[in-house]
Amino acid sequence: MKKHNFNAGPSILPREVIEKTAQAVLDFQNDGLSILEISHRAKNFQPIVDEAVALFKELLNIPEGYSVIFLGGGASLQFCMVPFNLLEKKAAYLNTGVWAKKAMKEAKGFGEVVEVASSADANYTFIPKDFVIPADADYFHITTNNTIYGTELLKDLDSPVPLVADMSSDILSRPVDVSKYGIIYGGAQKNLAPAGVTFVIIRNDILGKVSRHIPTMLDYRTHIDNGSMFNTPPVLPIYTALETLRWLKANGGVEGAEKRNIAKAELLYNAIDNSKMFVGTARKEDRSRMNICFVMKEEYKPLESEFITFATGKGMVGIKGHRSVGGFRASCYNALPIESVQALIDCMHEFEKLHA
Repeated sequence: MKKHNFNAGPSILPREVIEKTAQAVLDFQNDGLSILEISHRAKNFQPIVDEAVALFKELLNIPEGYSVIFLGGGASLQFCMVPFNLLEKKAAYLNTGVWAKKAMKEAKGFGEVVEVASSADANYTFIPKDFVIPADADYFHITTNNTIYGTELLKDLDSPVPLVADMSSDILSRPVDVSKYGIIYGGAQKNLAPAGVTFVIIRNDILGKVSRHIPTMLDYRTHIDNGSMFNTPPVLPIYTALETLRWLKANGGVEGAEKRNIAKAELLYNAIDNSKMFVGTARKEDRSRMNICFVMKEEYKPLESEFITFATGKGMVGIKGHRSVGGFRASCYNALPIESVQALIDCMHEFEKLHA
């Protein structure tokens, strides 16, 4: 039976990327060694990092004056590194979900934190609007896509202070005006690579302005100056990231990915909106293309667990909603083919015919 991978992360990767990574695990570049056992200082690994950085810059049109680095620790470590490097007196945060709240919590250990707006009272079903960013803040932090609640900020904001964005789950899914951001960071396990590597895109001139001592490993300048090689980097995920970036470039770049992602999201949201049984949870104007969240209508709530079992039997993987919201979540990252979306819709229709 064909599996359709809707996991929220770690998540689906392009099949050819998996195959090339598997080959590298067996024999990296016909060198007789696995990529799992080569030195990160090996002469044939440095070009992997260099090309991955170059492709990142090319695909996102990253301007001069920015660096791209690969780190460990996931986006959760960035919740700490960002304020360590940038927060001198005050930081502003937009609270749009669990991950934004966690980032805000970490920042409170370094200085004053202002919550400019929140949708917590509505269970994070929308992106707040018409808020004011304090002009005296050291930076303004946003989470562009909220995997748990299915909302997404699809435009690049204008900010009077350096804009910092957690783009863990929507990086490379659409064009981004990087020049509007001071830092873009994210765990790679959604649209880029297996778990284990974190990307950071950073405007160099915002660094070095805080008075506190920054531990060597938590100072972005350490990793910029050493080309992500200050300590042993996550070699295998970086290699997979390179193969994903190559795949993305060969398939129309981020512009091509955005077209495909719009088509997938429209297809599934239309099916949800026209369903007798299912209903979306996020406000329509803020719906995520990456994580499509929906539930059973009230009269069918008792059938939710039965639908999970039914869908799993049809090859749907990872569609159970996050425990904090329940229902269902279909994560439609770059590598997910539209055929999988259609298969899920067919599954929903079949279940409706049986029960609605």
